[in-house]
Amino acid sequence: MHLVRLSILPLLILLAACGQSADPAPQADETARRATPSAANDDTPQVPVSGPERRILAFGDSLFAGYGVGVENSYPAKLEDALRARGIDARIVNAGVSGDTSGAGRQRLPFVLDKQTDIDLVILELGGNDLLRGIPPAETRANFETMLGELRERGIPVLLMGMRAPPNYGPEFQREFDALYGDLAREYGAELIPFWLETVYQRPDLFQDDRIHPTEEGLQVLANDTVAQVAKALPEPEE
Repeated sequence: MHLVRLSILPLLILLAACGQSADPAPQADETARRATPSAANDDTPQVPVSGPERRILAFGDSLFAGYGVGVENSYPAKLEDALRARGIDARIVNAGVSGDTSGAGRQRLPFVLDKQTDIDLVILELGGNDLLRGIPPAETRANFETMLGELRERGIPVLLMGMRAPPNYGPEFQREFDALYGDLAREYGAELIPFWLETVYQRPDLFQDDRIHPTEEGLQVLANDTVAQVAKALPEPEE
């Protein structure tokens, strides 16, 4: 495959690398381990877990799949820890598959949803591999529209994890890609983290030796920095 040369900032390398095969990648129906509150490492005082179980589906690519650190140390696993440290009885199903584009995600999403029950929230994280392959933003948008339409029909709330395009593709491509997450969130009533890698992408110490995927510490930073937004995106539990 011909790759577009990326020569600026670790973020651009990271975005171009989401499609590398993981070692080993979790399967779509693999579940993250049950976490305990003591495993979280943010600044929020830990409180006892209480209330109903909240089931979250983390649907994405290698950035969710635990590349290089294992599924037990993946972002979804660390996010589960962080939520439980806040007293939320969270159980996160890790449906991250390395190499997935938005098109591959569109194809497998209905199958994954059919195997789950009582999902309270889907965290949707895709798009990095679309950048790697130079897929036109209009095609990426159409794939997201199909996935978000499927989730809306099933009545499942969504949190979109936004990405950014590198400037290498030109200003028009960059503008179109960067706008699609916000546009889709407004159109489909989804919650949005505009750029979920914001706090780590300029910190090389938080990346593995490949300078592509976050280390376990980097994933912990991401979980700590996004847990409040994930908690806010969870709908109120039914009586």
